[in-house]
Amino acid sequence: MGTAAIQGDLWGQAPQDWVTLQEPMHRPLWEAMLDAALIRLGKRILDAGCGGGGASVLAAERGALVSGLDAAAGMVQIALTRIPDGDFRVGDIENLPYEDNVFDAVFAANAIQYSADPVATLREFGRVCRPGGRIVVGLFGPPENVAFCTVFTAMKNILPDPPLSAGPFELSLPGKLESLFSEAGLNMVQSDEVDCPFYYPDFETLWQAQKSAGPFQNVLRIAGQKKLQWAIREAIEQYRLDDGTFHIQPNVFKYVVAG
Repeated sequence: MGTAAIQGDLWGQAPQDWVTLQEPMHRPLWEAMLDAALIRLGKRILDAGCGGGGASVLAAERGALVSGLDAAAGMVQIALTRIPDGDFRVGDIENLPYEDNVFDAVFAANAIQYSADPVATLREFGRVCRPGGRIVVGLFGPPENVAFCTVFTAMKNILPDPPLSAGPFELSLPGKLESLFSEAGLNMVQSDEVDCPFYYPDFETLWQAQKSAGPFQNVLRIAGQKKLQWAIREAIEQYRLDDGTFHIQPNVFKYVVAG
């Protein structure tokens, strides 16, 4: 089973929960990345790993002509309902179904870390982006700057065979993503950070939001709901306020720009 099939299955279990409860919290990252991509009226943008189309909506509001690709069919369907005139497809970011040099910008927020071959993915981004265009890739920053890392650590600790890699943070280590850009032959012009605090009114909402994410679905299938829910509740207790809400911050995301 290829990368797209695996990720499409994991992220396709509860796409509406992800789009409604979790995806919008990434808006500060999206806005910063769209600024870096120089998105404006008439620009053609590919939202690679578009999810439910949250960033695509913002690009369309700036006047861009939006295409999007995601492994999860349910996510793509939601994106299509939000931008009916967009070109959204189900596919693999390691093997993009587009001709060479067709986009003014390639935008990938929280996607490349789930690719089995990030360098091949970046080369694909370079292939479909026109000369002089922009490629912008964003993901979590270093784990010490991400409060939500406590949740990923709790998940890792309940697995019978914890992975040896840094998981979702594998490409977040200092200089790692930048080195992959270089290996893929891309000319990096900028690297920056932005904070995306996560707010939840109660634990039930937090749980519903998180179990819609691919990594949670993976652990859920291995460890079971009761064990995973207990581990997450214990991990985020430090972020619960007196009114019962959860404010998980800072969550520093980084993005790298080639052009």
